[in-house]
Amino acid sequence: MKVRYRGRAAGQHSPVQHRWMVSYLDVLTILLILFVAVAAHAVQPGARTADAPSSSSAPPSAPPPKQPDPPPPDSVAEKLTAQGLDVHREPWGLVIELPQTILFPSGDERIPASARPVVAEIAAVLRTIPNEVNLAGNSDSVPIHNRRFHNNWELSAARGMALLDLLAGNYGIGESRLSVTSYGSFRPRASNDSAASRAGNRRVEITILAPQAHQPE
Repeated sequence: MKVRYRGRAAGQHSPVQHRWMVSYLDVLTILLILFVAVAAHAVQPGARTADAPSSSSAPPSAPPPKQPDPPPPDSVAEKLTAQGLDVHREPWGLVIELPQTILFPSGDERIPASARPVVAEIAAVLRTIPNEVNLAGNSDSVPIHNRRFHNNWELSAARGMALLDLLAGNYGIGESRLSVTSYGSFRPRASNDSAASRAGNRRVEITILAPQAHQPE
């Protein structure tokens, strides 16, 4: 009887001997995938460790100091009225009417020294409030035409500018708060048929504007 023996060629090994290599390769593959996943998460925008401080964080800033509230309009009106000024309220603000006989000689835009105390009292009140202020010149219907002014428009505007320069230059009222309007003879307070009514129409109105207010057209 013949017995056949199937031997293995030189260098060949049993499959059982290679099983540990398969398990080792699986472990390396899993570790490689884990390292790649960790690295990908680390480079994501905005990703940071829980205990790492943010580079863009800044210490909280202190709140700005609270500004004092301006006095109420009624208080302002009372102060001005107590000084003998003609004050009344309009939808666009608090109007102070100054006859031009107080501030200006007839036909002139220069403010005399005798009018400075009145302007100083008004400026003292304006410094206590943040409101914008409009200076409006009005004239009577008597035509004017000389070397300095061609009409009442120019005269009224020049008087408003003179008052603006005085408030800003001498009494510290910010120019950014001030504006000038000229109405000429087209907004009379009374008829122009007598000397008294014409004198009343020659006036300057200082209007303390209400917030977001618009002057009348």
